[in-house]
Amino acid sequence: MVNCCGLLTDKKEPVPLKGIEVEVEVRDHVATVVSTLHYENKEDKPLEAVFVFPMPADAAVCHFSAKIGQTQVVAEVQEKQKAREEYDDALSSGQQAFLLEESEQSPDIFSLSVGSLPPEESASIRLEYVTELAVQADDGLRFCLPAVLNPRYQPQGSEGGSTQVTSVPASLVPYSLSFSARVSSPRPVCKVESNCSLDPLQYLNTEQTQASVQLAAGHKFDRDVELLIYYKDAHQPAAVVEAGQASAKPGSLMGDPVVMLSLYPEFPQAVMSKMTSCGEFVFLLDRSGSMDCPMDSSHQGQTRISSARDTLLLLLKSLPMDCYFNIYSFGSRYDSIFPKSVEYSQKSMEDALKMVEKMKADMGGTEILQPLKQIFSQPCIPSQPRQLFIFTDGEVGDTKEVINLVKKNAASHRCFSFGIGEGASSALITGVAKEGGGHAQFITGTDRMQPKVMQSLRFALQPAVVDISVTWDLPKGVSVTPLSSSIKTLFQGQRSLLYAQLTGESSGASDGCVTVKYRLADHPSQNQLHFSLKPTEDTGLTIHRLGARTLIRSLETEDGEPSGGVKEKVVELSVQSGVSSAFTAFIAVNKGDGKAIQGPLVRRNVPTPMMSYIACSLSVCSAMPIQACAMPAPRSVACSAMPMQDRNAKRKKQKDDESEHTLSCEPQQPPREPLLQLISLQTASGSWLLEPALAAALGKTSEELEKPKPPSVTQEVWATILALIWLHGFKMEAQEEWELLAMKAVSWLHAQKAPCVAECVDAGNALLGVKVHKDALGL
Repeated sequence: MVNCCGLLTDKKEPVPLKGIEVEVEVRDHVATVVSTLHYENKEDKPLEAVFVFPMPADAAVCHFSAKIGQTQVVAEVQEKQKAREEYDDALSSGQQAFLLEESEQSPDIFSLSVGSLPPEESASIRLEYVTELAVQADDGLRFCLPAVLNPRYQPQGSEGGSTQVTSVPASLVPYSLSFSARVSSPRPVCKVESNCSLDPLQYLNTEQTQASVQLAAGHKFDRDVELLIYYKDAHQPAAVVEAGQASAKPGSLMGDPVVMLSLYPEFPQAVMSKMTSCGEFVFLLDRSGSMDCPMDSSHQGQTRISSARDTLLLLLKSLPMDCYFNIYSFGSRYDSIFPKSVEYSQKSMEDALKMVEKMKADMGGTEILQPLKQIFSQPCIPSQPRQLFIFTDGEVGDTKEVINLVKKNAASHRCFSFGIGEGASSALITGVAKEGGGHAQFITGTDRMQPKVMQSLRFALQPAVVDISVTWDLPKGVSVTPLSSSIKTLFQGQRSLLYAQLTGESSGASDGCVTVKYRLADHPSQNQLHFSLKPTEDTGLTIHRLGARTLIRSLETEDGEPSGGVKEKVVELSVQSGVSSAFTAFIAVNKGDGKAIQGPLVRRNVPTPMMSYIACSLSVCSAMPIQACAMPAPRSVACSAMPMQDRNAKRKKQKDDESEHTLSCEPQQPPREPLLQLISLQTASGSWLLEPALAAALGKTSEELEKPKPPSVTQEVWATILALIWLHGFKMEAQEEWELLAMKAVSWLHAQKAPCVAECVDAGNALLGVKVHKDALGL
């Protein structure tokens, strides 16, 4: 009889995972993460514990070990099938074995199998990875510890097996998490923010270049753990050279020095002030059932689909007059507002906005591949570069197929991606943007979607950077082997990372130089970075592992499906560097004293937190298996395994499919906030009309609005100036959201050559009770 004391699932099955400890070491913009998972078998039978969990998509997993009693077993990297067979053979012979493998469909999901854990035995699993921190719009560096793993929607007819894991609502996760981070940089650490409750920041030296922070007690598994780190005088171009491993062969990746270059291109201001007035803008919006969920775990704010509607309003109002646009929606089917992209005008904008107002999360599952194929099949409009904006909660199972499709069409399309809500697939969001030459954004917790999307629109409206090349100037005797794929795009102030292997030695000069050349608005430009070849101290092999990871990812996505030769190269590189890949796995076997573990092996699936779909009538109250990205599980050996049904993914899919035929469960939307109400009244040309709706948005009556208008000024000019004054006087904290549409309004005013502008501004200030100078308005 099973001993039912200790931690239990909602099905009253004991949970062998007791707690997770995470320690993060952040050095400038690179993080080393060490996770320790504590397992304990309180049952009277030996167990196999299987835990499927999310990881950052770009993480380089570089260490995996297990400690059983006083015995420590360090895993080695092997070809995946070989590792699985060794794991199964060990379990068959009664030995303890540990297997860690990456999903073959999505690099942001891993499976950890702890095999043959005897009764009353405990084990600690240590997992280490390194990752780069993404630069945010406000110059913060974002670290994310994924904690939420939502069901991934598998399209109808998709191939591949799946591994089954137990999932429960985040609030019911039966194990604990402790989290601490230590931050160090050559520059002072200004602050550290988080979407979770933190204990106060502790500075570790007087220069404030080192600090530590930890998660406050009582953390619930209802969100990913996100840190935003701010340094003083960030971000400067820099280079880090790391010495090779002494025991590795000279001339090999791990034996030679590796350099990491952080480049922040600065474009001429004269060029950057010229926003492009053309382009084809295609917006692809996820309208699957899961988009009906709240934006954050409080369930008090907007739903994802509601926030997306407001964002589309901002985007449509901010587009330039001479462009083309279209909006696609997708779920288990897809459609578009127009048969093909149309010219942007007052009528086309109004038609689109009427359709946007009616959009609900009622289109079934999350099948993004087919609408992408449809968009890519459409002929591009001459002299109108196509920009694709993808909005999704990222819960798809065919991630690699989607990314490969984007990569094949990158020459004619630039893709900007937005991951909405907790648990969005980082592999999908970052992969699409990287291969599509765009920019990725994540909107989680209480983040507003609008400022992040408008930053990406500004990037899309920047003159395109073309003919990008990288040249190296190194001392005689030193050669370079790039580890990064070629730079596909550059954006003002956004970091580009380059990794390269340095082979040979120089008898003289000890400095190198890298030059990035490109053309911007038909003007040749370049940025240079000089750096020392002297290795930096105390970096371990972090840079080598990140460089190896970069090269591995590049090879894995080379021309779609990798060939046999590419797979062999990836396996060789993965084994040599000790960094995981899609074709390898970490395997450790504890041979112990040679005695076989007796008794039938019972499988226990460790619960993974997921967002509970309360807003979608999908509140999950019991532990249920979910489908996790087509990753085959190790063969069962002498196991009485749990039922392997797919109930949670099926239930999500059933809900998604039923949403096509039922009314949305989204609550009645409250009236728009004043800012969005004002924006909704702007015309496509950039002006506002003097109408009762404008008066209401400004908090005035129509008579109060009309009375102070100078006689020589048209109603449209007066209304537009009032709207601009209100934006500058009351909504400067949201300037990122309305800046582009305000620029369009100013351009319209200049074209009118209106008289008495200064008089209008003075009268408008008096009416609205603010003091905004006409120069601040751009007039």
